Amino acid sequence: MENEIAAVVVTYNRKELLRQCLDKLLSQREASCDVIVIDNASTDGTGEMVRTLYKDIIYMNTGSNLGGAGGFQIGVKKAILLGYRYVWIMDDDTMPEADALSELIRADRKLAGDWGFLSSIAYWTDGKICKANKQKKTIFTFIKGEDYAKELVPVMMGSFVSLYVKSSVVEEVGLPIAEYYIWTDDYEFCGRISGKYRCYAVSKSKVVHAMKTHTKADLASDHISRIERYRCLFRNDVHCYRRYGIQGWIYIICKDLYNVINILVNAKDGRREKIKVLLNGVREGIHFSPEIEMVHTRAQS
Repeated sequence: MENEIAAVVVTYNRKELLRQCLDKLLSQREASCDVIVIDNASTDGTGEMVRTLYKDIIYMNTGSNLGGAGGFQIGVKKAILLGYRYVWIMDDDTMPEADALSELIRADRKLAGDWGFLSSIAYWTDGKICKANKQKKTIFTFIKGEDYAKELVPVMMGSFVSLYVKSSVVEEVGLPIAEYYIWTDDYEFCGRISGKYRCYAVSKSKVVHAMKTHTKADLASDHISRIERYRCLFRNDVHCYRRYGIQGWIYIICKDLYNVINILVNAKDGRREKIKVLLNGVREGIHFSPEIEMVHTRAQS
């Protein structure tokens, strides 16, 4: 193993986006990483594409769709057990710029290793900041305009769209929670890390998030056929933020009230069904207590 860094990419039925992501990873300037692809049982020929075009990439098929959270748990665990010191986490529609990794490494050196996670700045395909991936400075606030002019910005939470972590830190705080399935798994994971270490957004490390739209998930505007998946969002939010005590509960109440009002005012259909999904998610989140899986290197086990 030549590299100390493994990029973990989780994918599901988006082989063309994955191919672009992998090409970007393998074309990094002044830095390199090995790549681990976690495939959530794609049915579009993803496995054949990876095995044919990328001989040196580690490919794992989960056998079923475990959601992003399940895929990231498996991928981060795999990287650590293989002995990588750093794990670079991202979705398959993340397109790192050529110096994205080298800028993360420079930040590590500037901080003399005193950090828990480093988070790249995500842009959308139009060149503007991706609204869905802004890092959080506190429970209530995101990084904003003037922060992007700073080389390093202290943050509390970041997304799995280019998140750089130390294996040693993950061994201490535990893996991402697979039971989250989708949504908030990255914030929850980052919150565990930033509770122990200083963490930063790195303004010179840039990626493009090639998602269809760059807004946050919106139950009010989403199609009625897709609303059941939002139960995970509201359940996971409660579990993630309740650990922060009164501030966390204030955040949960304010966010959920906003969503109820948004549904009543802006939803074109299924208002009752959408509010029911929200309330069911919140109710489930109050009692949701998934176990955090720990991982240790072979040398320690």
